[in-house]
Amino acid sequence: MHQATYTGGRTVRVQPVRPPALPPGHVRIEVAYTGICGTDLHVFHGAMDARVRPPAVLGHEMSGRVAELGADVDGWRPGDPVTVMPLGSCGDCPACRAGHHHVCHRMNFIGVDSDGSMQTSWSVPAELLVALPDGLRLDHAALLEPTAVAVHDVNRAGVRAGEKALVVGGGPVGLLIATVARRAGAEVRVSEPDAHRRAVAEELGLATIDPVHTDVATVVTEWTGGAGVPIAFEVSGAAPGVAAAVDCMAVRGRLVMVAIHPTPRAIDLHRFFWRELTLIGARLYRRTDFEAAVRLLGAGHIPAEALISRIEPLHRVQEAFSAVDSGDGVMKVLIDCQDVAEAGRS
Repeated sequence: MHQATYTGGRTVRVQPVRPPALPPGHVRIEVAYTGICGTDLHVFHGAMDARVRPPAVLGHEMSGRVAELGADVDGWRPGDPVTVMPLGSCGDCPACRAGHHHVCHRMNFIGVDSDGSMQTSWSVPAELLVALPDGLRLDHAALLEPTAVAVHDVNRAGVRAGEKALVVGGGPVGLLIATVARRAGAEVRVSEPDAHRRAVAEELGLATIDPVHTDVATVVTEWTGGAGVPIAFEVSGAAPGVAAAVDCMAVRGRLVMVAIHPTPRAIDLHRFFWRELTLIGARLYRRTDFEAAVRLLGAGHIPAEALISRIEPLHRVQEAFSAVDSGDGVMKVLIDCQDVAEAGRS
């Protein structure tokens, strides 16, 4: 088998390894596709080396098929199409005891805190598997994890039919949030400075705002008749995005913080006081969010084809990371984890 291993210094190398023994309660998956996400980029940049100790196998947005069952595993068969909900919670911390396993105090986020799916064969606890419908393409199924993020974010926002929602940041997660919010009945606009990403959003029927050449607050004021939006999702991860979202909020509006901000941001607390705003954190997802994401993708409600910019073989994983890092005409890049032709096989 082969693994794509982050070794530090913006370097990911593919190397052959001996398949480890399959522990009881685990399932070995033949990984089909793994997506590269923003967290993977943070790792690639070295920003998470205190947490991710090289060498490390990245990847948590994936799809594949069951290849082998460990002892004490029931309910699965070789060949079953699956994805993995990559959250290993302790079950005993205050968050877990309160039923919030997805924000466990001692979370093992698989693909960050332990080896992930960017490999030809991957062993995971059977309890983390999520079944896929037979008709769902495996490349599309690699978008299930970010779709579950979007479902969780929209649920946290409490989106109601007829509400106006502003999504600040039109990357893959931003457009998934916009899609899920629209499916819930919201009227959505996406603010995004990159022309390619705006074009993708518009192809999906989403109205967009160019914050480089247009004042977002002015557009929102006209759109809402001066009221502001009751819901804004901050997905940009940038200080101007935070400021724009707060400026656009209606009285008692809900601002959902989706992006991971690596440094503290200034925020207009007077605006929060003056308009009685609510700030909502939205991290990861529950299993019910994952299952809802499976239903949405399986029914064709998620525009997977439009969001997947390219698929690279495993042996070109370094080039794939560089393409995502450049942001040049790219939305989602997938790794074909079975294509290791130039690396050889073992």
